[in-house]
Amino acid sequence: MKSGPTAAQMLEVLQKKADPSRVPILQRFFRTQPGEYGEGDRFIGVTVPSVRMLSRRLRDAALDEIDALLHSPIHEARLLALVLMVQAFRRAPEAGQRTIYKLYLSRTRWINSWDLVDSSAPQILGAWLAHRSRAPLRKLARSRSLWERRMAIIATHHFIREGDLTETFAIAEVLLADEHDLIHKAVGWMLREAGKRDAAAARRFLTRRAARMPRTMLRYAIENLSEQERRTYLRAEARSGGVRASTDAALRGRAG
Repeated sequence: MKSGPTAAQMLEVLQKKADPSRVPILQRFFRTQPGEYGEGDRFIGVTVPSVRMLSRRLRDAALDEIDALLHSPIHEARLLALVLMVQAFRRAPEAGQRTIYKLYLSRTRWINSWDLVDSSAPQILGAWLAHRSRAPLRKLARSRSLWERRMAIIATHHFIREGDLTETFAIAEVLLADEHDLIHKAVGWMLREAGKRDAAAARRFLTRRAARMPRTMLRYAIENLSEQERRTYLRAEARSGGVRASTDAALRGRAG
């Protein structure tokens, strides 16, 4: 017999914490207008601390009920489901962790915002793959899905905390030419975190690639460096940007 709350009961509890006055702010912050990355996402105005507090009360939820909650169109419900999934993963034996890992990968369609990815990918994908093949992350890094690509790089935060930077640099290389700003920010952030563990390794990566990195990615990556070093890397990117702009203009001229 099942024990613990159902998805419907969890949603009801969550809705009691809703604050409609926060909804417009959240809609702007998570870019929910037509054509934006969060287009159509629904919010009810529950704060992240409230979601985490509720997750402690609802920790006995069964995995199938957590999965049902993850399918909700309400953003905070999906966040709650992922927080519960992370908690369940940490408590589970290896077989249970494998089940949660596979479920997570099969549900990426509903893990569709940067906060949802960032609060779950390291704890589930990174933790499961820490001592296994990283091939699934390489596959995600080449996905057409923005959120799967972000999962690939953010999952490596788990490895960084363990002192393993290899996969962060490898995934960053794959995503170097990505066109989306949310990937630029994520890669830059992970490179900055890698630099906290091994500054020399991060500098080697940046020195060879700064000229090809999108400016936002580079700025995030070098945030903790000295002002002189930041200027050096930004000058390299600026020179490369000028070359790219000239090349693009020449190609447009030929096309005309």
